[in-house]
Formats: sequence, C-alpha cells, structure tokens
Amino acid sequence: MSAIRARNLSKSYQGTVALDSADFTIEAGRIVGLIGPNGAGKTTALKAILGLIPFEGELSVLGKDPRTERDSLMNDICFIADVAILPRWIRVSQAIDFVEGVHPRFSRERCERFLANTKLKPTQRVKELSKGMIVQLHLALVMAIDAKVLVLDEPTLGLDILYRKQFYQSLLNDYFDEEKTILITTHQVEEVEHILSDLLFVRAGKIALAASMDEVAERFTEVMVAPAQLEAARALKPLDERSVFGKTVLLFDGVDRSNLAALGETRTPNVADLFVATMKGTYA
Repeated sequence: MSAIRARNLSKSYQGTVALDSADFTIEAGRIVGLIGPNGAGKTTALKAILGLIPFEGELSVLGKDPRTERDSLMNDICFIADVAILPRWIRVSQAIDFVEGVHPRFSRERCERFLANTKLKPTQRVKELSKGMIVQLHLALVMAIDAKVLVLDEPTLGLDILYRKQFYQSLLNDYFDEEKTILITTHQVEEVEHILSDLLFVRAGKIALAASMDEVAERFTEVMVAPAQLEAARALKPLDERSVFGKTVLLFDGVDRSNLAALGETRTPNVADLFVATMKGTYA
C-alpha cells in the first residue's frame, strides 16, 4: 500500500489556484523532498495530507481520507512546522510529561536521548530558551513519537549548521526505518540531498517532476562543453544552459550519456541545479 496517494488534488483560495489537479504517489519507506518556489503549493499539499483543509480530488494517507478520518490518522502521522509554537511558561520536563500523557506512541527515553545532545535542561522554561533551543525541544518531542508518516516543513529553520547536520543524521540513524515515510519541504536542498530517496518538484500547483534519486541519475546529465563543441551540444536540445568559469554547462534529460561524453565532462546534476533548470521562468 502507498503511504500517500493523490489524484487530481486541487485547492483554491478566493480564486487563486494553490493546487491544480496534482497527481503523486509516495511509497512507504521513502524519504521524499517536496521542493518548490514560494507559493507553488507545497504548504497547501502538506495541509491537505494532514487533514487541516478541505480540498477537491482524491487523497489517501495510510489508506485513510484526511477529510473524514483525521482523528485516527493522527495516531500514525506527525508534523514538524517551520515555526515551533510552545507555551512560554512551560518547563522542558513538563512539555515531555504532556506529550507522554497525550500520545500513545511517544517514547520518553528516545526524547531524552535526543535532548542529551543539546544544552537544554529539564527545569528551563520555554521563555528562557533561544529560538534555536525551542526548535531543538520541538524536534525532540515530535521525533520521539513512533509515527508511520513524518511531515517536516522547513524543520531546521533557525538552527545553526552544526545542529542541522546533527538533526538529519539523527533522522537517518535514530528515527527512519523501512516502515516509516518522511516528507520534507525545505529551501536548503543541499543539506537534505544525501538523505532523499525521491524528489517531488511542484510548480504553480502542479507536479513538475516526480522521480527517485536513482531515476534522476539515469535521466539527467550535465555536460561542461568547450566552445568548439557548443553548437553540436545545443543540437541535442538541452533542458538548460548556464555559464561557469567561462565554460558552458548544458543539462540534458533522457539523452544517452555515452553520446554526451564526446562533448565534454559529464556528471549527474545536483538537486539545486536540477531545480533551478526545472523552474526556469517561474520567477519572471
């Protein structure tokens, strides 16, 4: 069974289309990057998956309809938003007590293990914490819940680079397994690229690219082309073209890599370069 399946998923806000008949499938046991420019429909898709908004079309999350079965779905799905909101008066230990009391799949031991890697103390109140420390507490509370689907919306916003790296390492080593599915939206794609199994690019409410990282490596090739080879390379209809240190880099989709090797140095594009090429014209 697919973890998440959407068909003709659509949503408008006062005449503005946020999702436009979007189709996508996310299999269980995958780590998926949902990536798009601001206003592309990412957050709307997440809200639909979490049952927070009405929508048109079909959407199944763990075999359930988020519109009608949200209460039971919330036992198996967790969400980390881009802004951690916790009561300012609450102590760290009280926050742990609260989540332990309300969620049947919360592990106090796991939460305390995550917090052991921070400077947070049980007696501290939220109002005494820095923004980064509040994010650390929020992440520890949510990641200590044994959910089947984890939705992360800019999860490390406000954290320094050391803790961001540590968070993604913990996500892989201490949280993820083949029965869990993780959906991540972030603008810091370079930091998550190494953990993703799949990409979903969303543009103007539609899915612009849905592919596994293995498919990306097979389909897309970048070639650094010398001036003498440029005309021959352009004849193969590249997806994108840019200049780097006086040389031209062309991006191809579906062209045999052995044919491209004669034109220059080849490599698989990184996610950021592939994203920019796919979104050309979006910001015009």
